Amino acid sequence: MRSSDYVAGADAGPQATVTSTVFGGYTPGGSSRSTGFPAAGCSHLHWPWHKQPPPAPQPVHYLEVSGSGASAVLAQYWKRNTLVLDMSGASGSGSLTLRPPADGWPVRLAVRVMPGSLGELDVRGAQRVVLPIVPAGGKPVDLELPPAVYPPKTMEVTVTWGPAPAPAT
Repeated sequence: MRSSDYVAGADAGPQATVTSTVFGGYTPGGSSRSTGFPAAGCSHLHWPWHKQPPPAPQPVHYLEVSGSGASAVLAQYWKRNTLVLDMSGASGSGSLTLRPPADGWPVRLAVRVMPGSLGELDVRGAQRVVLPIVPAGGKPVDLELPPAVYPPKTMEVTVTWGPAPAPAT
């Protein structure tokens, strides 16, 4: 006798074996029926397209932002342990200075830019890094800064942006 079989009553006379028709098997009459899934109770299933989208990140104020281009930083967001500076509205050229709070720099730092609106980012802290930005694209991209640019003893980081330099011929 299988685990899905059961005996209908101890004093029911001749023993009748019944198998669940939900996952296949047979009925007392001997016919074989299979539905593949339960006929009732489907309302408890959670379909993947019914999930709610994740909530929008909440803006924070972690770094002190100053300089002529400070208005280019639309907001600061946490994306896991990365602080993202949203500069997707920046265009043309400008610069800004970032200063950490008393407890230091975040573990990771990234800058969100819109491809095509800027040519390159020049980031100067303990080291200098130049980040070229592709001229075409539809969505903002996050450019993560190397941690060597902002080690714990770095007092400030300067971010300058402008058009891409002309290629040397």
